[in-house]
Amino acid sequence: MQAHTGNRPRLDESARSVADVTRANVQAMRQLDQLETARSSLSDKFADLVARACGHIGFSIGHAVGFAGWMVWNTWFASQPPDPYPFTLLTLWASAEGIFLMSFVLISQNYQMRVSERRNQLDLQINLLAEQENSKMLLLLENIAKKVGALHTDDPEVGVLVQATEPDTLAQQIDDAYREQDRQDERT
Repeated sequence: MQAHTGNRPRLDESARSVADVTRANVQAMRQLDQLETARSSLSDKFADLVARACGHIGFSIGHAVGFAGWMVWNTWFASQPPDPYPFTLLTLWASAEGIFLMSFVLISQNYQMRVSERRNQLDLQINLLAEQENSKMLLLLENIAKKVGALHTDDPEVGVLVQATEPDTLAQQIDDAYREQDRQDERT
């Protein structure tokens, strides 16, 4: 049995293995996905449905067979072909379909991007919280080690590691490293 805090399951005596812990985490992520899906608009759901259907190999095979059949029928079998070579109607149909499909795919991608951005934000917040928790535990462990006599001097690394991580400083360091790499790439 799991005790719950908000929507997140907490571990208790029922968690007997790592599989129990990961199962609870997977279930929590599934619930988040279901909430996100429930919040999506009708147009997002429809665009996603069309994009998934069109992204299937059967869609491409069906179109290849349909286009080939149209060309063969209009070239060899129709006495009065409705769309003789160069197949203007087929070109018009394919162009219009391409425009609509592109729109549906872009709508679907925009929705997926919003979901991905939300997940990235969630990951960042969890990582920052974990870093804060680890810093606090490191301080507590250092104090315990001093009390029990296992640590006689201050460890300078502990002092550095318990400092709060500043995301804006980290982001600036990452940007600087990439800019430096870009400059090196331009020189070669």
